[in-house]
Formats: sequence, C-alpha cells, structure tokens
Amino acid sequence: MSFLKKLFGKNEVKTEEVLVAPITGKMIPLEDVPDPVFAQKMMGDGIAIEPTEGTVVSPVNGEIMQFFPTKHAIGIKSETGVEILIHVGLETVGMKGEGFEGLVSVGDKVTVGTPLLTFDIELIKQKAKSIVTPVILTNGDILDNVQKHDVQDAFKGATALVDWKVKG
Repeated sequence: MSFLKKLFGKNEVKTEEVLVAPITGKMIPLEDVPDPVFAQKMMGDGIAIEPTEGTVVSPVNGEIMQFFPTKHAIGIKSETGVEILIHVGLETVGMKGEGFEGLVSVGDKVTVGTPLLTFDIELIKQKAKSIVTPVILTNGDILDNVQKHDVQDAFKGATALVDWKVKG
C-alpha cells in the first residue's frame, strides 16, 4: 500500500461499533417493556431505558434517516450500516408532538452525544402509557455478533450498552 493511500485512503469499511446510551436512566430488559411489539422483538432486538431526564442524544456516529412528525421516534443509520430506532415512551404517537422538541433533521450527520430531541417526562407520564424508551436495532439481519452490556444505570452519551460486528 502506498504511503498516500495509507495516509488518506478510506478503504477500510468499519465493521464493529458500540452503541452508547441515548438517554440517562435505568436500564430495562427489552422483554420487560410493557408493549408486545417491543417486548417480543417484532421490530428487532435492543434495549430499553426508563428516562430520568428528557434529552435524547445520538448513541452512535451516523446519519438521521427518519424523524417522525410527532417527534416521539427517530431513526439513525450508524457508520456500520446498523439502523437504530429510538422510540421515546410507549403510545406517545397520540401526543402529536406535544412535549417534544426536535433538534435535528433527516439527513443530518451526527456524532455520539449530539443532542437529537428533548421531551417532557412529566407530560408523557400523564398522557401516554409509559416513559420507557426502547432502543431497537431494526436491521439485525446484517449483524454477525451482538453483545449487550450488563448495566443498571445509563448515562447519555457515555455508557456503553451494546457492541456489534456486522457480517463480512
């Protein structure tokens, strides 16, 4: 390999990645989420957090692929191609965006810790089924290996929650 290619080349495709906590709060096994769509992993595997504060940050370096008009859910495509859905609360779509504020747009490039949205925990507790926030890997079929960390309390932008390696 030439010196210039080594210096400037981007030939290596990233295959391993770590998902850090998008929200500060208490970790909950996905199977314990009080919604069968998430608990039975119909949308994919992942983790869930019961938030203690109302800010969501990017759990990976990537790009915003989807941001629901109701601002309760956001989709990110990571550098390894893994698609991550962060769904704030359960049955929050019915709030029609009330109590949510988006800080990014579809197409934005984000890095770990970039603020994505804010939400009013107390309002969600009053108006929705739950504040529990599932974080789902929606295209798990591209993954070769997924390792969930044994964590009780998560701190946004800092606590490593899941490692993965994509198929080669």
